[in-house]
Amino acid sequence: MSGQAKQIILGAYFPGVNHDTVWSDPASGSHIDFDSFVHWARTAERGTLDLLFLAEGLRLRDRGGEIFDQDVVGRPDTFTVLASLAAATSRIGLAGTINTTFNEPYELARQFATLDHLSGGRAAWNVVTSSDADTGENFRRGGYLDHSQRYERAGETLAAVRALWDSWDADAVLADKTSGRFLREAGAGDFAFEGSQFDIAGRFTTPRSPQGHPVILQAGESPAGRDFAAASADAIFSRYRTFYQARDFYQDVKARVVKAGRDPGEVKILPSASVVLGDTPAEARERHAHIQDRQFDPYTVIVLAEMVWNRDLSGVDPEGPVPDVAPTPEAPKWIRGRAPLTQDAHTTVRQWRELAELDNLNLRQVVTKVFDRAVFVGTPAQVAGEIDHFVQQDACDGFILGSHVSPSGLDEVVDRVVPLLRDRGSFRREYTGTTLREHLGLRPATP
Repeated sequence: MSGQAKQIILGAYFPGVNHDTVWSDPASGSHIDFDSFVHWARTAERGTLDLLFLAEGLRLRDRGGEIFDQDVVGRPDTFTVLASLAAATSRIGLAGTINTTFNEPYELARQFATLDHLSGGRAAWNVVTSSDADTGENFRRGGYLDHSQRYERAGETLAAVRALWDSWDADAVLADKTSGRFLREAGAGDFAFEGSQFDIAGRFTTPRSPQGHPVILQAGESPAGRDFAAASADAIFSRYRTFYQARDFYQDVKARVVKAGRDPGEVKILPSASVVLGDTPAEARERHAHIQDRQFDPYTVIVLAEMVWNRDLSGVDPEGPVPDVAPTPEAPKWIRGRAPLTQDAHTTVRQWRELAELDNLNLRQVVTKVFDRAVFVGTPAQVAGEIDHFVQQDACDGFILGSHVSPSGLDEVVDRVVPLLRDRGSFRREYTGTTLREHLGLRPATP
C-alpha cells in the first residue's frame, strides 16, 4: 500500500449489563469500586486510545417478572464516574451514554458542558433513545412517549442542547482585572427553543466549553436511526463485525452523510469488538472457546433466545435443535429492561433455523455464533493485521474495544497489539492534541 496509512481510532468500553461480561471469572473485579474505573482508564490512556465509553442501563432486566441475575448490576451514575476519571487522566476522551427520552435539554447541555470544562475538552455524548414503557416506570413516565416519536424527541433534544451550547460565544466571558471577577458579555447565554417536544427559554449558565460542542456519538440501526446519526453525529457505532457487513454499513451511512449535506470524513464509523489473544492461533482459539463456555451457559442461552421469541422457552434444551415454535412479538414482553435484539422476530427466527441447518448447529451453538463479540481471535500480529485491514479497506474508521472481564481485560491489547499497530504506521505513538475532537481529526464546533 502506498501513501500514508489511514489512522485507526480506538476506544474502550467498560464491561456492563450484558451477557458477555463474565462476572464469575476470577480475574473480574468490581463494577462499582473507583479503582476499577481508574485501572481501565489509565490502561487505555497508556495505550494512547482515543476515548473511554460507558454504556447505560436504566433498569434491571427481568424475565417473566423475576430479575435476571446473570447480568452485572449496580452500574453507578455515568456523569459522576466520568467527572472523576477526568481528574485521573489527562488526554483520553470521556464518552457517556445518556438517554434523550428521560432527560431535559437544559440539564443535558449543562452536564456535558461541565464535563467538557472539567476535562479540558474531552467530553462526548452517546445520544440514545427509548420508547420503552418498562424503563419509563423508573421515571414515572411509563408509556407516555410513542415509539414513533423517539427520534422526533431525540432530534429536538439534540437541537435544543446545541442551541444552549451556542448561546455563549467563545469570548463571551470578560475578565475584570480591577476586581478579579469574570463578567458575562451582554446577551451571552440567552436562549429560546420551540418545537413539538419542547418550548423553553432562559439563560444558560455554563460558558462555551473547550470543544464548543462535546463530540456527539450515536448508534442507529433502523433507516430512521441511520438517517438521524448521519445528520447529527460525529461518530456512529456499528454492530456489524464481519468485514463485508461492516463495509456495507460503512458505505450506506457515509452515503447518508453526504445526502445530509455533510462531509463524510467528519463522521467516523466505529464497530464494537472484543479481542482474544494467544501465542499461537490454536491457543487463541482454545481461549476463545473457554470464554464462550462461560458467556453462554445454558440459562443465558435460553434467555437470549427468549429475547427473540418473546415467550417462555424454559422447557427447551439448549443442546437441542432451534425451537420449532413461532415467536410472539405482539405479546407482552417476556424479557424487560433491554433493547430489542431484532426488529423482525419472524425473519430472525427463520435465519437462525437456516443457520442451524446449514452448519448442523444446536440452539446453544447458534446463540453463541450470533451473539459472540470476539471479532478478533489470534496472535497479536494476526489481530493487528485484521484491525488494520478493516480500517484501510474502509469497513470502518476504528473500533470500540471491550472484554469479558473488568477492569484488566484491556491490558493485553494495549501491551501486545497496540505496539504492532504503531509499527504499521496506522496508530499514534503519542497524543498530539489535547481535545477529543483533535484525537478524532474533527474540527472544533462553532456557532
